[in-house]
Amino acid sequence: MPLRVAVVGAGFSGAVVARELAEAGHHIEVFESRDHVAGNCHTRRHSTGVMVHVYGPHIFHTQHERVWQYVQRFGTFEPYRHRVRAMVGDKAYQMPMNLGLINAFFGTNFTPQEAEAFVASRADASVTNPQSFEEQALRLVGRELYEAFFAGYTRKQWGVDPRELPASILARLPLRFTDDDSYFSHPYQGIPEHGYTPIVEAMLDHPNITVHLSTRMPRVRLAEFEHTFWSGPIDAYFDFEHGRLAYRTLDFEPEVVTGDHQGCPVVNYCDASVPYTRITEHKHFAPWESHDQSVIYREYSRLCEANDTPYYPVRLVEEKAQLLEYVQLARKETGVTFLGRLGTYRYLDMDVTIHEALNVADAAKAAIAVGRVIPAFVVDPLA
Repeated sequence: MPLRVAVVGAGFSGAVVARELAEAGHHIEVFESRDHVAGNCHTRRHSTGVMVHVYGPHIFHTQHERVWQYVQRFGTFEPYRHRVRAMVGDKAYQMPMNLGLINAFFGTNFTPQEAEAFVASRADASVTNPQSFEEQALRLVGRELYEAFFAGYTRKQWGVDPRELPASILARLPLRFTDDDSYFSHPYQGIPEHGYTPIVEAMLDHPNITVHLSTRMPRVRLAEFEHTFWSGPIDAYFDFEHGRLAYRTLDFEPEVVTGDHQGCPVVNYCDASVPYTRITEHKHFAPWESHDQSVIYREYSRLCEANDTPYYPVRLVEEKAQLLEYVQLARKETGVTFLGRLGTYRYLDMDVTIHEALNVADAAKAAIAVGRVIPAFVVDPLA
């Protein structure tokens, strides 16, 4: 028998679950507090004609063939390879760290083998079990590269000393001894031809789905539905009973310029003396288009307050203890499943969000088919 289901949040998590359950015959109502779908992936045309990533750049990259095939059902993805530059002082370097950066920074002309040996000689071999971001960086690349490219940028991005951040943030640092300057190495990469918002709109375009924009869904009203999929903040669901979970938020300073401002999509500003973390130039996210003008965003990071848009979960010791309290509350709930970046308080790339949402939908359909209870979490938020 079809269920009446509420989905809170119209980002990728909510849209995927809504679509999958709608196709299985259930009746879905989606509630979104903003006046648009697609969450932080929202895109729109600027008056210049440039497609702007309203909440900062989003590049689709994945190793999951299922995810890649799934998103292409709802729109055309153009080939795209993301490239980033990093400013240290008045000089620009390729990112992520590769052979070109090493040679440019040290004024050398190393072969790949020589560069690898050189970086190893600079690395701090005394750090055998890195616990902090700083220790991890020193162990991987040594003091000079850490101070130039990571120390100042990280303080601006996270608002704390890198010695206070866990090593896991830097555990998968790309370090290449070739001239490959592609930022991501996943086999499937691209950006939607017309932006992300039409992709999510297409996902939600189904006769069994009703979307309510600019609508906050109070917990008390969820009793009207047989099940709820909550992709909003987990602490908001419980009315912040154990306090607000900490996030970093971003402020954007937009500017319209003529021509080409920086020649690439993203330039990181690594020096602590520069107040912004990076400049994004949006027309470079759609290299198949041509525009005489350009839209740039200077990006500033700070602690998220009550009315701000949450971006990056902090997840330090205090926040993990808070999260545990909310997870324990969630596991006592019936009729609700938490998912997504906000629902599980984890930083997730778009492809991981979709991958997990598909798994949530699979688990929900399997449970419904045999009359089992759909669990509060399909993915462990404490992992």
